[in-house]
Amino acid sequence: MKTVITPENHAEASAIKAVLAEHNIHAEIQSFHDTAYDGLFQAQKGWGVVNVAEDDVDAARHIIEEWQNAAPDDLPWDET
Repeated sequence: MKTVITPENHAEASAIKAVLAEHNIHAEIQSFHDTAYDGLFQAQKGWGVVNVAEDDVDAARHIIEEWQNAAPDDLPWDET
């Protein structure tokens, strides 16, 4: 499995996973949250990553890019 994107939060990761599933690409979400360290790794590495099989990396990145470009500027998980 290879990382295709580092989402801002769980909502974005779930949306990306759903979009990839619509295109028959299996994706796995890996959060860096660890309750033992109270989110320390998320502060250092980011929220987490979305991974896909190596054979699907190029297609997944293309789908994600198109999805991001088609999305409205004000997304519900934007924290800016």
